[in-house]
Amino acid sequence: MLIIIINNLLTLFGLITNSVFFCAIEMVTTLTDPQTTTWVNVFSTDKGAVYQSDAERCWYLNFACKVAKFDYRCLMKLRKAVYNVDIEGKLLETTKDPDVEIIFICACDHTYILTLLQIIALKEILEGTFVMLQLNQILQDRLYRTAV
Repeated sequence: MLIIIINNLLTLFGLITNSVFFCAIEMVTTLTDPQTTTWVNVFSTDKGAVYQSDAERCWYLNFACKVAKFDYRCLMKLRKAVYNVDIEGKLLETTKDPDVEIIFICACDHTYILTLLQIIALKEILEGTFVMLQLNQILQDRLYRTAV
């Protein structure tokens, strides 16, 4: 049963491979129980974005028509899983295997089935996000050091 589902998904993504499909859903705020939580845009491209929620202490990844909530540990695991995909090796393969990767992260309830172009786009988003987080840390250190 699982093999049939995966084969159907691979067939679906095999059809999408010829024309890359990305959804751009702009979400800035979301409603929780009694209050409104604001999401701050950390990094975005035309393919997706990463938002930070200080109230919930988490990050939201808007990518491939899916908005997923990650804590820092799971975001690091996603980054590691995306970086471990050998994109160059897959592009140089001459086999007829579909150019689809299934990215599953342990201890997270999110799974991504992505084409190579989507993996490149996700890698760009994650690289930009972590650069912005490091830049923010450097600025905080410099400002705090000059204030004290």
